Amino acid sequence: MSAPAPDLTVLVPTYNEGGNVEALVRRLSAAVERPGTAEVLFVDDSTDDTPDRVREVARQGHPLRVRLLHRPAGERVGGLAGAVTAGLRDSRADFVVVMDGDLQHPPELVPTLRRAAEDADLVVASRYTGDGDAGGLAGSWRRSVSGVSTLLARACFPTRVGRVCTDPMTGFFCLRRDAVDLDRLRPRGFKILLEVLARHDLRVLELPFAFGTRHDGESKASWRNGLHFLHQLASLRMGRMSRFALVGALGALVNLAVMWGLVALATPYVVAAVVAAEVSILHNFLLSERFVFRDLRDGVHPWWSRALQFLAFNNVETALRLPVLVALVSFTALHPVLAQAVTIAVAFVLRFLFVSRVVYRGRAPRTVPVVPDGVAPDPVASGAVASGAGRSRGVPGER
Repeated sequence: MSAPAPDLTVLVPTYNEGGNVEALVRRLSAAVERPGTAEVLFVDDSTDDTPDRVREVARQGHPLRVRLLHRPAGERVGGLAGAVTAGLRDSRADFVVVMDGDLQHPPELVPTLRRAAEDADLVVASRYTGDGDAGGLAGSWRRSVSGVSTLLARACFPTRVGRVCTDPMTGFFCLRRDAVDLDRLRPRGFKILLEVLARHDLRVLELPFAFGTRHDGESKASWRNGLHFLHQLASLRMGRMSRFALVGALGALVNLAVMWGLVALATPYVVAAVVAAEVSILHNFLLSERFVFRDLRDGVHPWWSRALQFLAFNNVETALRLPVLVALVSFTALHPVLAQAVTIAVAFVLRFLFVSRVVYRGRAPRTVPVVPDGVAPDPVASGAVASGAGRSRGVPGER
């Protein structure tokens, strides 16, 4: 018989933070009002011995149930935000508190967040309201980056974020699990709260808290995560087609710059136009691959296959657009510039449809074979062999 679903899951994404595990579980066990109805779930992307530390603590018999979901290399999709989403899917509790594993988020505040969630969909522990304090951020540079990021997030989403949350960049919050549609989330980088807020209309409460000093592990903030954050803002604020259009606009500037440079070097303008077109097509592919269709890469079709399809379609489209332009000018009353605008608009839509539906087509959904009663399915043929991620390693409750 399976254990009853807990009332509360404390979800802790970890990356090489094994030195904090025992202290975190000990403080949580002391703080949670009914530890028998709660659990702590470590969703771990570590490359060190952190999973072993979690297993060891789980065997110590704390009042709070300890579980581990370790994501092996190759399955750590979405970074820290992806780890939180994986934990939300794994939890069966009605309420989930998300917090960091470095003890900068005080475990003693968890019961207060849980009680406040009775009257809200989401309770945010904020460094920027009431007596909150962001002093635990290392240095003035980190504090400045955090402040600017917060302002950007609130400005980009004035209703769903700006009016309800002073600290959308925090990683410490409690949510009512049934208030969030996990299928709507597109986790990337390390700011899952912004993703949750921007994609849902939620009843939000805030509680002030003092951001503590890091005890073990390294900060997840970096210039790379900064780029991920800007990409996240653009993705949330603009749809995929808008991002594709932005890449196309940048590609047009690249096209003109390359052609101008070649003509200035006395290259025949026709040759310059062809070279510029190829450079801009390659530019558009690289940016589309990285910023527009990254989440649609299926791991089956190699990048060079996508590149060849992208280049082939764009070259054919470029070759066909000129005679279409001539036909529009010759057989209609359209001005050449207006006719050119029509061909560009039509080509853009066709290009977007081709790239999204063909170049970045997903792998076919895996189906479960129909097996007659009494016949055991072949696990290899059915694709049902487990990858090993999250399988039990002898720790109670490990997933």
